[in-house]
Amino acid sequence: MALNLTKGQRVDVGLQQVAIGLGWNPDPLASPGQGFDLDATAFLVGENGKCPSEAHVVFYNNLESPDRSVRHSGDNRTGEGEGDDETIFVNLGTIDPKVTEVIVAVTIDQAEARRQNFGQVRNAFIRIYDSTNGLELLKYELDEDFSTETAVEFGRIYKRNGAWKFEAIGRGRTGGLEALANQYL
Repeated sequence: MALNLTKGQRVDVGLQQVAIGLGWNPDPLASPGQGFDLDATAFLVGENGKCPSEAHVVFYNNLESPDRSVRHSGDNRTGEGEGDDETIFVNLGTIDPKVTEVIVAVTIDQAEARRQNFGQVRNAFIRIYDSTNGLELLKYELDEDFSTETAVEFGRIYKRNGAWKFEAIGRGRTGGLEALANQYL
């Protein structure tokens, strides 16, 4: 049975090959006629809290890390349907030793132009599951009202004493993907 996390909670990942699924539903009353395009991004950062290079940012425009340990499923532009809308696959056993954290963030594409924010998104979640058999390990549902934020750091997978762990962060910010890139690059 999957563990439902709360903000700030930390757990052992316990696997080498995981998938991080992102799901969401737009609020039907918000931005009528305009879709919501949420994008999952993985920032592979080192001890200094920065990505070694731009290639260590895995998202819809860079689908694979340089060492091929992190892969993105591609861009889902609508969030329609049930289940995961975008997925990031991570092989923690082959990840570059310079990488000590994988920050999992979600942004809203064209949020400023469309006047959209996470307060208009419903049922947003990430879940981590075993990519070899699909067994869900944990889920973190965004339950705060981020009425001005266009980016949310959902969580991070980090290495501590040789073991990979996950922390539910739930930190919102304005400025979308650009603001996050400025922080981690």
